[in-house]
Amino acid sequence: MNIAIEQPHHAAAIDTLLDLSFGPERAGKTVYRLREGVDPVPGLSLVALEDDAVVGTIRYWPVLIGGVTPTILLGPIAIAPHMRSGGLGAQMIRQSLNRASAAGWRSVVLVGDAPYYGRFGFTRDLTLSMSLPGPVDLDRFLALELVEGSLAGVSGLLTRWPAEPEPMLAPEIAARQGVGAPAYAREWRLLNAPA
Repeated sequence: MNIAIEQPHHAAAIDTLLDLSFGPERAGKTVYRLREGVDPVPGLSLVALEDDAVVGTIRYWPVLIGGVTPTILLGPIAIAPHMRSGGLGAQMIRQSLNRASAAGWRSVVLVGDAPYYGRFGFTRDLTLSMSLPGPVDLDRFLALELVEGSLAGVSGLLTRWPAEPEPMLAPEIAARQGVGAPAYAREWRLLNAPA
């Protein structure tokens, strides 16, 4: 078993695995609205390979909380039926969270099973002042702080990561991440990466 960074040639196998795990109607879920037109975060989206076949996938997407606080949205994660219950999903979550922390991301949000994700530190308490752009079971709306206190006082609607920052928004987002506006202006997509 090999866990590697997702590559473009894995896309078809990932879609097949996601359809198998969640059904083709998965694209109608609220979280998909946040992913439309946005690429997964490079370096955090992983695949598990068994003899070069994709048997696991996990992806992360950049989003904004309240229009100004960057975070990443975990999901979907899917494991091939013959590999489930063997700890592969947990291994992929831990490895990807470590990568996210090392890349400078400060928090993670998701919609998922609280008992499962709770063992990784995700909690509903951190999302009580946040909302999603569509129907969702709020007991499944969870978050994790990769940097302690990074979600303190953060509230608002989760929105898609914009293709281009609005001029007045750029300094505000940069300030929320503790980077200067010039660094922000240089690379919008890698705002959360260490300078």
